[in-house]
Amino acid sequence: MSRSANLSAGTIDIATEGTPFFAGSLQSVVNSYTARLPSSWTEGTTFSQLRRRIFRTVLWQTIQNSWLQLGVMALLSAVLWLALFLLSADGFLFLKNTIPADLLVEVIEVIFGVFFVTLMIMLAFSSAILLYGSLFRSPDVGLLLTLPVRAERIFVFKYGDAFFLSSWAFLLLGTPVLLAYGVVVQAPWYYYLLMPANLVAFTHIPASFGAIVCLVLVHRILRRPGLLAILAGTVVVFGLAWGVWYVRTALSEQALAPEWFQQIFARLRFTQHRLLPSWWLSSALLEASRHQPVESLAFLGVLVANALFFRQIGVWTAAGLFRRVFSEAQAGQTRRRKVRLHSLDRWLSASLSPLPLQTRVLLLKDFRLFRRDPVQWTQVLIFFGLLVLYFINIRRFSYETYYQGWVNMVSLLNLAVVALLISTFTTRFIFPMISLEGRNFWILGLLPLKRETLLWSKFWFATVGTVIPCCGLILLSDSMLGVSPKILATHQLLCVSLAVGLSGLAVGLGAKIPNFREPSPAKIAAGFGGTLNLILSTVLIVSVVMAAGLPTHLLLGSWTPGGSTIAELHPQLEPLLRWWWLLGTVASPVIGGLFAAVPMWLGIRAFCRMEF
Repeated sequence: MSRSANLSAGTIDIATEGTPFFAGSLQSVVNSYTARLPSSWTEGTTFSQLRRRIFRTVLWQTIQNSWLQLGVMALLSAVLWLALFLLSADGFLFLKNTIPADLLVEVIEVIFGVFFVTLMIMLAFSSAILLYGSLFRSPDVGLLLTLPVRAERIFVFKYGDAFFLSSWAFLLLGTPVLLAYGVVVQAPWYYYLLMPANLVAFTHIPASFGAIVCLVLVHRILRRPGLLAILAGTVVVFGLAWGVWYVRTALSEQALAPEWFQQIFARLRFTQHRLLPSWWLSSALLEASRHQPVESLAFLGVLVANALFFRQIGVWTAAGLFRRVFSEAQAGQTRRRKVRLHSLDRWLSASLSPLPLQTRVLLLKDFRLFRRDPVQWTQVLIFFGLLVLYFINIRRFSYETYYQGWVNMVSLLNLAVVALLISTFTTRFIFPMISLEGRNFWILGLLPLKRETLLWSKFWFATVGTVIPCCGLILLSDSMLGVSPKILATHQLLCVSLAVGLSGLAVGLGAKIPNFREPSPAKIAAGFGGTLNLILSTVLIVSVVMAAGLPTHLLLGSWTPGGSTIAELHPQLEPLLRWWWLLGTVASPVIGGLFAAVPMWLGIRAFCRMEF
């Protein structure tokens, strides 16, 4: 009887929605629910225990199942750290022995300012992207929101994961530079003691700012879906306009001259603004290296206070927005939409009209998934946008006046860097595609298509998606550097060969070594198959660059102010270099084709025999 009475009372409350009685009842329910919530200390302790247990489990599983990946990552990180330390130490020694002491202080301040401003911007972007994936794309968030805990506690829990993932690269890049500077200038012992605290406090500021921007931006975009396109277009136009302006006002003075330094300082004066956290960090470290511990501790206090302030602002923002934004995001996913083609989809479908209908539809599906996933296209846009700005401004110092070989060296290194970046994206985004497709393969199995058609559509999607940016970036780099037409044509051939090989390798290994149990593409790429794909991609890049890229620059590139090549300086090496160049140019497409054909054959063979 009491259960019926309670049901009747609940029905009356629902029926009288909007009345003062209902408002009072609802407020009392909310107050009683809030009163039964655990304390903030209990929530923090519980989630800390959860984080430690997850960390131990992930570490143990990585050691047991992905020991190769862990070893390769540790080895490569150690090599990268040591290389950065040696290069930074050599650079600081060069500045110390070349620049007068009164000017050296200002030069070091500018270097630190530019370095930390760049890392601050990258940290804000990366933390916003990672937190978006953790809060709105992770399946466990919906389960955590059903628990009797505050929404801001879940935000803090996910913020910790995003902070760790975005800050470890900053620490890997920052610590060797700062340690090298301390060794060169013979900094006191407390410089090394205060450095970790300053770095951690500084990292929290852009990470918290990125988290706040993530919540506010997602909240506004869900209400106005076109706002994201407007913001992205504005950023792209502003970046291109800034790059063009920077090139048109390039430095005209002789390098390392007093006027040259004045122009440099005038351009980079914005990095020394007193309200920038990067200036607080550089000031704290520089004061410690100059035997001023009191001033260094004062700047450390400013960093810690602002880190706590921005983190608390993020917590307050999450308390007011997170649960509402998460509900709006889930409602937007289930809302029925009109079935219509986007303008980009129509353009792509028209451009792919020569292909068979099945392949065209699958390519259109993959493009839609990429276009609708901000985690993917924002990373691609950021990295390739930075490369475009770098290539546009690559010649403003006119280094070839002093060392002509710099043009050839930088051109070859740019080719290797772009290839390594493409291999990273194929490992991160292309390799997991088959594993993610396999969980819902029964849907595709109902369609009248062959399994190998699915793999070939992934291959063409990856090939076209890597050839266009790779060839475009290298064409921009070679054009700005002014290399010879033969070198430019050889680089384009190498780009196509590398794109085909990297795409076939990622798709083939993804079908040969799938992981249908893991829903996260990042974890799939970090497994054994992804690590093997990254290693083989590196082998492919080194093979192609050594086979055709290196002899091309040795034979055709200018290495002296007069425009002489290695063959002209050493005539006895000309026949060897010419045969090396011809055989390497012919072999590079063969190498790329083999790295694509063999994994594709193995992947198709294994994929067609799988039972789903």
